[in-house]
Amino acid sequence: MLSVYNYMVSGVLLSGVVAFLVAGNEAARSLFFLPTGAPTGLGWVAVFAPLALVLVFSFGLNRLSTGAARAIFWAYAALMGISLSTVLLAYTGVSVAQTFFISAAAFAGLSLWGYLTRKDLSGFGTFLVMGVFGLLVAMVVNMFLRSSAMDLVVSVVGVLLFAGLTAYDTQRIKNLYFEVRDSGFRGKAEVLGALTLYLDFINLFLFLLRLFGDRRQ
Repeated sequence: MLSVYNYMVSGVLLSGVVAFLVAGNEAARSLFFLPTGAPTGLGWVAVFAPLALVLVFSFGLNRLSTGAARAIFWAYAALMGISLSTVLLAYTGVSVAQTFFISAAAFAGLSLWGYLTRKDLSGFGTFLVMGVFGLLVAMVVNMFLRSSAMDLVVSVVGVLLFAGLTAYDTQRIKNLYFEVRDSGFRGKAEVLGALTLYLDFINLFLFLLRLFGDRRQ
């Protein structure tokens, strides 16, 4: 679990550094985004490449070496940083910083509870995953409706879902250790666990920011 958390925190830091570099450098920003904020051709690559990497990671994990799994994780975190640079441009620095620390505290508490609780959380897994799919559908629909009320509901539900997933995934990763601790899969399992918790944290942060962040004028 210590290795999982180390990878996960390092991935978040890498994403943050890349986001600040892209957002704060006009030349770098122009490579990925037009003045209107729309992605350039390279920007679209940066937007969709993380999805491709997740698919490679998910379906090819057994064939990947531990070193390749780590490389994919670092590449994913760096590319996510490019996408997250838009957050720094859309919201004030103070609200981003405040929301980040609130998210970090909430994530730490939820993950610790998931690690220590004796309650079996496996029964919530299907419900939470289906909830995420439903949330994605609602977000796509609201792109056309542009309803502020629906946007609020989506943000609240997003926070609750990824709060639950943080605890559930932590317990699942903890249980996975006992299955792989003496196998060659252990190193890849650490990276897989880190990617899972990374996604939980980033999404928790983004949905909290949608709720409480102050947008730039």
